[in-house]
Amino acid sequence: MASTNLTFTNTAEHRAWLASQATLPRGFRVGTTRFEFTPFEAEKPSAMTLTLLAMDTPTADFGAVFTKNAYPGAPIVIGRRRLSEPRLGAILVNNKISNVCAPGGIETAERVCAAVAAHLGLAPNEVLPSSTGVIGWRLPEAEMSAALPAAIQALDAGSALPAAAGIMTTDLYPKIRRAELPDGASIVAFAKGAGMIEPNMATMLAYILTDAIVPRESLRAMLSRAVNASFNAISIDGDTSTSDSVIALSSGKIALTGPDPASALDAFEVTLTRLCRDLAEDVVRNGEGVHHVIRIQTLGAPDDAAARALGKAVANAPLFKCAIAGNDPNVGRLVQAVGKHIGAGGQNLDASHLRAAMGGIEIFAHGQFQLDRKKEAALTAHLKAAELYASKPGIDGSFAAPPPFPPHERSVEITLEVGSGPGRAEVLGADLTHEYVSENADYRS
Repeated sequence: MASTNLTFTNTAEHRAWLASQATLPRGFRVGTTRFEFTPFEAEKPSAMTLTLLAMDTPTADFGAVFTKNAYPGAPIVIGRRRLSEPRLGAILVNNKISNVCAPGGIETAERVCAAVAAHLGLAPNEVLPSSTGVIGWRLPEAEMSAALPAAIQALDAGSALPAAAGIMTTDLYPKIRRAELPDGASIVAFAKGAGMIEPNMATMLAYILTDAIVPRESLRAMLSRAVNASFNAISIDGDTSTSDSVIALSSGKIALTGPDPASALDAFEVTLTRLCRDLAEDVVRNGEGVHHVIRIQTLGAPDDAAARALGKAVANAPLFKCAIAGNDPNVGRLVQAVGKHIGAGGQNLDASHLRAAMGGIEIFAHGQFQLDRKKEAALTAHLKAAELYASKPGIDGSFAAPPPFPPHERSVEITLEVGSGPGRAEVLGADLTHEYVSENADYRS
């Protein structure tokens, strides 16, 4: 669950809070620039933002977790190679085109990295590319290279907010989280993601920066565990992107203190995991057309993997997602999704043990529903209270635009108890709305 329950009433209020979260850790600078171009595959003019994240000194302490999609983007292919390199000094992110399976995509990305390196005095293999946007199109290499000096000129050590805004595509607003550490160290993370999101390591990208000294192997192990508990436990639409990436960098400016080095690193991991959970929830809350965030707590499973799989099955059940979108507590759709998963093999789950609640209200136990008129009314009220914004089609069939900020952090709360085992998991999902269909029907046009 998110560590706070923030409420915003307007965009300015939300942006002020983001700015308070965005102070960069020591040793990092970010810069952005925007340019127009015409994609090779389309005649329609477009615009691309380049976001450059540069370190004062290249670091050996970096890690990344990438998509498991069998058709990864060129930045993923290159990123996996970079993990064996001794140092990393910069990341170049472009939006609009994801550079996935495009002709010559890997070679193009490597040439752009070499151009960045030449400007910054780095080796080409010390620059990591990162792309998000339309799948299948080619990067505008010439225009990107020509725009690099402007991005470098804009490099500043103050705030991560320009970078968080620069990497957006269909996102409504930037997403940033910050955590303070002992002795003035900090972790700052930002992400983009709105659709095609069920990370399996949406199009989802996340960058985690810290000035705490965290050794390379420790950072990578902690990042893997934190991602598994956060970004791998969310789903907006059940689709795993070809570009999902979570990248962590330590500038190594501040030593962590504690009773011993191990305890200091343990405390760092706790903070890292909490920050990743909060940021993952921000991604779901900013999903394409999302009106409700759905939080599914699964308890009593044989192990955590079984608990997470059941939570994902519910989060990705289309009919249940549609019911939530309409503030309709049609809990039959919830129970059928659980039964479908268990009936298909469900990782040794026993359907006879199911107890289910929504909004703290018991709805199913002992093999039958536990409903009455009072509960139905309370369930409807719970759904309406969790709604991010209400919209109904106007006379012309169009929908009101969503607010460009998250009004609150409330969720539809579901608890599933499936036995007495030690396994438990929290999965975050979202409803399925008219706006989601419209957004993705018209994504390229």
